[in-house]
Amino acid sequence: MMKSVLSIALLLASANAFTTQPVALAPASTRAIHSTQQRSIVVLNASKNKQKIASRTKWAETRGYGTPDSDASDGSGAGSAPKLIIAGAPASGKGTQCEIIKEKYGVVHLSTGDMLRAAVAAGTDVGKQAKDFMDAGKLVPDEVIIGVVKDRLDESDCVESGWLLDGFPRTPAQAEALADAGVTADCFIFLNVPDEVLVERVVGRRTDPETGKIYHMTFSPPTDEDILARLEQRSDDTEEKVKVRLEQFHANVDAVKGSYTDISVEVDGTQKPEEVSATVMKSIESVLA
Repeated sequence: MMKSVLSIALLLASANAFTTQPVALAPASTRAIHSTQQRSIVVLNASKNKQKIASRTKWAETRGYGTPDSDASDGSGAGSAPKLIIAGAPASGKGTQCEIIKEKYGVVHLSTGDMLRAAVAAGTDVGKQAKDFMDAGKLVPDEVIIGVVKDRLDESDCVESGWLLDGFPRTPAQAEALADAGVTADCFIFLNVPDEVLVERVVGRRTDPETGKIYHMTFSPPTDEDILARLEQRSDDTEEKVKVRLEQFHANVDAVKGSYTDISVEVDGTQKPEEVSATVMKSIESVLA
């Protein structure tokens, strides 16, 4: 009996050391119920945590990463989730492949436009800087864009699930700035499509203004006459304008690819989407293995 009293006294002293309020001694029956509830909560939480750790460990091991525990030990988070970059000219098929990659790996799909708008809406420091340039009708400088990208990649969903940068970096200066900011990727995917094919893809695109669905007059025209009649062509989807965009793309792409030589994978983007996807997935797995 004396040992039990002493044990309770010691427990109360320990509890009071970590709280500003003294712990009162409840009746024995209340303490017993409370103790049982606490043990149940601890067991439940431990079980949930064990399941999460096991799931993450299995995911990491199948992809050749270190286990979550080993990643967490150094605080860096390196290798805990896929970090991917996809590049390609306008109409190369990046959008389709991004959706497939996102579905398979569960990564966060990121474009600079979406990140800029989100940062501005959130009112972050770099978001406010970006807004000043955007409101003035000026291009957002690289240092601000890099700040926006770095902040977004540091958010918990990207750290835990990995990320897929869509069409960024676009210039060698951006690639260098990204590296200087400590952002590294596991795989750089380049969709290679000849200019003549790209021009045909772009010029033939039409959008249904009511649904937002995109059709192609050669490859996937609508069968409904009413839809066909209301289709619209984007003002920049003309041969003249797409050639200008391609010139800008080619002026930088080789230098950007050169920044990721060790992790670069080039894929023939003229294949059918499912064939391109199969090659992309195989390439990603080979690099991550």
